[in-house]
This record gives sequence, C-alpha cells and structure tokens, in this order.
Amino acid sequence: MMQDQMPVQEPDKIILFDGICNLCNGIVRFIIKRDKKEVFKFASIQSGTGEMLLGKINFPVMPLQSIIYIHGDLYYSESTAVLKILRDLKGIWSLCYIFMGVPKFIRDAVYRFIAKNRYKIFGKRDSCMIPTDSVRERFLE
Repeated sequence: MMQDQMPVQEPDKIILFDGICNLCNGIVRFIIKRDKKEVFKFASIQSGTGEMLLGKINFPVMPLQSIIYIHGDLYYSESTAVLKILRDLKGIWSLCYIFMGVPKFIRDAVYRFIAKNRYKIFGKRDSCMIPTDSVRERFLE
C-alpha cells in the first residue's frame, strides 16, 4: 500500500446523540465546553454517519432512546455511556464514575425514565443542531 493511500481511521471517542432532542444537544454543548483536548467527536443518530455507525455496532436505529458512546472497538449505551463519557472528560467530572457502583438495572431505569420523557420535559427541535464554525470539525457528517 502506498503511503498516500493509508486507511482513514475513525476517531477513538464518538458520541452518538439524538440531534432533535434539546436535552441531548445540551449534553453535547456541555461536553464540548469541558473537552479542552477535543478528544470527543459527535454524530447525530439522524445523520448518515450516525446511521452507519449504529449499523456497524448492530444497534437498532429507531426508536433510539439512548446516547451511544463508541470508544475504540467498544460501545456503551444508556447510563453506562453517560458515566464513561464523564470519566473520560477527566477533572471533577470523572468523580461521577463512582455511580458505576450502583446496580445497572437501577441506573438504567432512571436513564430510561428521563429518556422516555425528554421531549416532554426539555422539548425538541424541528431539525438537528447545526454546529458553529468553531466546533464544526468535531462533528462527523
């Protein structure tokens, strides 16, 4: 293989989110603000890349009520995804990882309740979030 034909590597840390959910968009903005080393990349589940990545991990596309965190060859959903993202944000946020000690069925029950009611509580958009120029390169299309 010639050097100019090297395979393109996918980012190591990808967060898939519901692009029309106000809560999900708020979480993405929260992560971007605190991810000073810019290690996280983002894709909405409604995007072509989001659908392709969900297919790659054999995760059902719709109805998707979970944030998905792809870290290398592994992926996480629901409360585990949120806690692993917070751990990887470093700093004070990594302390939240202590909640991994709470049984998964309890963590996920709380997560599912919020996910099920997120549009009622936080609202939703008519279309996916459009990233600003300053963070556009962090979004996979």
